[in-house]
Amino acid sequence: MNIECSHFNELTVEKLYALLRLRSEVFVVEQNCVFLDMDNKDQPCHHLLVWDNDNLVAAARLVPPGVTYHEMSIGRVVSNPAYRGSGAGRLLMAAAIEECYRLFGTGPIKIGAQLYLEKFYGSFGFERQGEVYDEDGIDHIKMLKQYS
Repeated sequence: MNIECSHFNELTVEKLYALLRLRSEVFVVEQNCVFLDMDNKDQPCHHLLVWDNDNLVAAARLVPPGVTYHEMSIGRVVSNPAYRGSGAGRLLMAAAIEECYRLFGTGPIKIGAQLYLEKFYGSFGFERQGEVYDEDGIDHIKMLKQYS
């Protein structure tokens, strides 16, 4: 698998299409969640893409501090259903954390995680912050990772 990190302005039309298609496939179709994915937060962000040849395996949005939260953030984490169980999600998150520190410094990273993934994110050092909240019909929690 090949990992690449590109600012929004550096994405080719083909890569942007693959990214938006995967997010739609998982968030809208698979999770049956009607929401506006294109929220005008993609443009200031870097996007981490994991490829298997021409297949987009997983992706995440690396959000600078001050865009979603005061802290830097990782969002729109998505895995291609055909590659689940391959370790691509773990590869993606490890790389996303490393890239956030490289791009934005060594501050804390805050995420809004789907509740069922709390243990997964916890394995990377994220700790639950606050209560469960509903986002687009799915239970979420805020989580924070301190730099270590």
